[in-house]
Amino acid sequence: MDKIQLPEHPIFEVVAAAAADLGTDAYVIGGFVRDLVLKRPSKDIDVVCVGDGIALAEAVSSRLPNKPKVSVFKNFGTAMLRAGDWEVEFVGARKESYREHSRKPEVEAGTLEDDLKRRDFTINALGISLNKQNYGELIDRFDGLKDIKKKVIRTPLEPGITFSDDPLRMMRAIRFSSQLGFDIAPDTFDAIVDYKERVEILSQERITDELNKIVLSPTPSYGFKLLFVSGLLHLIFPKMVELHGVETINGNSHKDNFYHTLQVLDNVAQVSADLWLRWAAIMHDIAKPDTKRYSSKVGWTFHGHEDRGARMVPKLFKELKLPLNEHMKFVQKLVRLHLRPIALVKDTVTDSAIRRLLFEAGDDVDALMMLCRADITSKNDNKVKRYLQNFDKVEKRLVEVEESDKLRNFQPVITGEIIMETFGLKPSKTVGELKEILTEAILEGKVKNEPDEAYAYLLEKGKQMGLRQVHSSNN
Repeated sequence: MDKIQLPEHPIFEVVAAAAADLGTDAYVIGGFVRDLVLKRPSKDIDVVCVGDGIALAEAVSSRLPNKPKVSVFKNFGTAMLRAGDWEVEFVGARKESYREHSRKPEVEAGTLEDDLKRRDFTINALGISLNKQNYGELIDRFDGLKDIKKKVIRTPLEPGITFSDDPLRMMRAIRFSSQLGFDIAPDTFDAIVDYKERVEILSQERITDELNKIVLSPTPSYGFKLLFVSGLLHLIFPKMVELHGVETINGNSHKDNFYHTLQVLDNVAQVSADLWLRWAAIMHDIAKPDTKRYSSKVGWTFHGHEDRGARMVPKLFKELKLPLNEHMKFVQKLVRLHLRPIALVKDTVTDSAIRRLLFEAGDDVDALMMLCRADITSKNDNKVKRYLQNFDKVEKRLVEVEESDKLRNFQPVITGEIIMETFGLKPSKTVGELKEILTEAILEGKVKNEPDEAYAYLLEKGKQMGLRQVHSSNN
């Protein structure tokens, strides 16, 4: 049998000693073993014992120097403790049976064989013995090691049963495939196609958790293509599927916005690991199907898709159970602004246009420029090179204007409170109008964002609106 060299860490010998004292067999199992074979860093250890996992966790804790707290999850028969920055979870070997309308199994004590059978994929059904008679020996009942070497995702048992019992495993198959760059075995993929409707019993939170891991994988388009071809994407994110396809009228065709979006997503993934910037890539053209029009004069247009898309973002985030917080607002902002930098590539662009972009993008201007660069997906290399050179010019202008005007996240020095105090006003539409007039003047370069000059401009505009000054500013 193959032997696996465990990492240099006392936790493994402590678990082995505790299990021996309890008269039980123990094994490191699952993802930790897979990652050890793949030489991927991991500090999450799953220990299975043929007996009481909670008792083993307590015994291990008592042997560790600082006697770490054991968190017990009685409903699941599991326990967890931390050994330094390593997290160790303990469970007794078990076998499972499922009911049709639930992915929560009925669990009973079982053998190591039973426990390995219930694993989702062969690459996760590997174990390493912590027992004296065969310490370090690889337990591989389903040729998981061979599948790792062949880079194949395959289920230990008949895939239809595996996916019908727990349909989340279909999402996990695609997630592992995308994360690891593995292929899904043909019969396993066929079963995903056959049982895809079973995802309807899953909570949206569990689906989105796997979806986010696909989004964060090295080449996320691979996972999305598998979701699309299997039919899962049609069920979990139908709005994205609407991007797919090319329509031709009078010989004029538009590009396939689904595959364009995947290319933009991959381009972003090459320069940023930020989950929300990647979601901005996914959403940036989401409104194109709703705004698509054909004209014999100009061909295909998608006018206003950036604004329509920005308005769609909160609803899509809510449906996907993504957070409705600053992350959603970040994605919404980038979707709304993603066409703006391309309009600034002309030599004649004004400082006021640059100021407005800085004002609206704020601290997210760098992320916006990353998205805009990623959005250049033409097959014409010269065109791509020309566009990217133009973006270099825009970024240079952004830096120059920012250095001179300090406009990133700027606020007019004249606040709403000063306006109300100056003219004896209460909160009202008039106060908002004056603030907007002042902001516009600063962005247009008519007035510097300095107290004396801005206040004088305010008095002039107030007078034109028939307002009387009742209080002088302290500025």
